[in-house]
Amino acid sequence: MSAHVDVLVVGAGLAGLECARRLGEAGARVMLADRKPAVDHAVHTTGIFVRRTLESFDLPDDCLGPPVRRVALYSPRGRSLVLESPHDEYRVGHMGPLYRRGLDACLRAGVQWAPSTSLASLQPDETGSTATLERAGRRERLHARFVIGADGAVSRVAPALGLDENREWIVGVEEVFRGVQTGYAPAFHCWIDPEVAPGYIAWVVDDGEEVHVGVGGYASRFKPAEALRRFHARVAPRFGLAGAAASERRGGRIPVGGVLPRIACARGLLTGDAAGAVSPLTAGGLDPCLRLSALAAEVAEDFLATGRESALAPYDGAALRARFRTRLLIRRVLAAVRSPAAAELAVAALRLPPFRAAAHKVFFGRGSFPDVARGRGVPRRAAGAGLAAALTGSGS
Repeated sequence: MSAHVDVLVVGAGLAGLECARRLGEAGARVMLADRKPAVDHAVHTTGIFVRRTLESFDLPDDCLGPPVRRVALYSPRGRSLVLESPHDEYRVGHMGPLYRRGLDACLRAGVQWAPSTSLASLQPDETGSTATLERAGRRERLHARFVIGADGAVSRVAPALGLDENREWIVGVEEVFRGVQTGYAPAFHCWIDPEVAPGYIAWVVDDGEEVHVGVGGYASRFKPAEALRRFHARVAPRFGLAGAAASERRGGRIPVGGVLPRIACARGLLTGDAAGAVSPLTAGGLDPCLRLSALAAEVAEDFLATGRESALAPYDGAALRARFRTRLLIRRVLAAVRSPAAAELAVAALRLPPFRAAAHKVFFGRGSFPDVARGRGVPRRAAGAGLAAALTGSGS
């Protein structure tokens, strides 16, 4: 294990892989560390990519499921509101293969990979930080000029750098079924029911290849595993899941408090879920993850080149957070819906033309995350082509 790197990236999810690859390609000495033994081990996210992401980043097609254009929203009693888009709005990512492609791209860029490695401590030193990394019961020290925390909603890097930490999250749990034919056109089926998903939704994501059945909500108000069991029993007959065995079970915390105000300092920064880069309204995190990570890599590269803390100024969580005032307000409203009767009225209201238009904008709008691009790191189509080349191995 190298004793000195320019950048230590902690966490090898989508955010960590994106940052590590970009910085490796820019010539930085990068170590990517994750406590998991493999990047595709214990995947947490459903992996839903929205149209805006698919237009900006050329993700490898063989790592994506079929397009989805329909959303069906249900009340606790099963009354539905069906929304259709003329566009291919969503695709479910095959996250294991996508992570493996991302890691291969990192290795080609010269990134040092440290699996089964945990961050034990992170202390400031004269030119950055000294990290104590633990692997197989052994501890080793590593000097890093800059540290990127891409280590999830409950980040160990955040307090070690004196940065803000997530305080509000929901807990999601789902089961994935493969080889099941539901008989329905590809759609995202979403239930607003505070008894099984307090403060969020329950879902059946059916893209024709996989069926994801899950629930999410505030942990203090429900028992996720029990809620999932009850919800599965409710929807299994309808979607042909009775007796089907799940091929995978996923779960984890999803921050919904918005982008944290302070996400960077002279020793490092936070990105992805660690930075709260998740829509407070929909809890969608993949588009924010890619866009914020592109900017994170750019400002880190500038900081390494100049040594000036002013290079980090564009990485301003408070400015990004200000763009989410409306979503944060709606999050408060969703959290306050505690009775099935209130949820029933809410879905009924969404059938009215003005509210139906608002629901259409929520599910099919293009405002999942602000455009945080500065210049060469812009996650526009040209920059996305670079990502595709890296993931498919077709780049230089």
